[in-house]
Amino acid sequence: MGAADVVPGVSGGTMALILGIYEELIKAIHSFNFNFLRLITLLKIREALSSVSWPFLLAVGIGILLAIFSLARALSWLLDNYPVIIWSFFFGLILSSVFTVGRVVKKWRIPTVIAIGLGTIAAYFLFGLIPVATPEAPWFIFLSGFFAICAMILPGISGAYILVLLGKYHYILDAVNNRDILTLLILTAGALVGILSSVRVIGWLLKRYHDLTMAILIGLMLGSLRRMWPWKDTLTTNTLPPCLNIEIGIALLFMFFGFLVIFSLDFWERKKN
Repeated sequence: MGAADVVPGVSGGTMALILGIYEELIKAIHSFNFNFLRLITLLKIREALSSVSWPFLLAVGIGILLAIFSLARALSWLLDNYPVIIWSFFFGLILSSVFTVGRVVKKWRIPTVIAIGLGTIAAYFLFGLIPVATPEAPWFIFLSGFFAICAMILPGISGAYILVLLGKYHYILDAVNNRDILTLLILTAGALVGILSSVRVIGWLLKRYHDLTMAILIGLMLGSLRRMWPWKDTLTTNTLPPCLNIEIGIALLFMFFGFLVIFSLDFWERKKN
């Protein structure tokens, strides 16, 4: 998930879905509720910790941080110097995961197929939007954090890309580099409200409408392939690859490697179970 969050346009939620921990992640975040806050305010720390899934979230959080600090520079260098190869790998990764994740849908019906179509269309058009100029007021920074974290928890949609669309990606990067604590606190507040509210909605949908919800999430992954396509003219315009050459051969090889990674994980999970 950390490696995915480093790459603009790739969602950590997608990786969680691929790795089979998405529903557990939603439940774990959902466990931080008003009862947890009540116990904390009463200084019942042990009871508060036992009421939440902190070991799971701690493990995931450490993994994300390790990936970000160890892979961020390497992935940024690869994206700058070999973008076609990196996007080819992620294209194969996401496309193959659609088939493996599709098995979590228990019953395939017409509404389920329609839900996949709606999710695909929504993500496809989202990744075709052009970034806009927006205000730098505190209320908009708060909303940017809110929408970015909601997108990050959804498969197929990158929180960083939402900040790009909202015209706040470089503004937030400057805030980080300049140690603009006030801006970062406002962004963090929006993100906290966003993740605590979005996981409750997603958790409720998974409980009441599991197959339809998973179908929409799979559709979001399919639609995000527009962003993953290796050959681009601009951020939102894809193109066909040029004539066959060594670079295209290597790109196709990495695309196949993405397939192989997912199917190997799927085979290992089946064998384990």
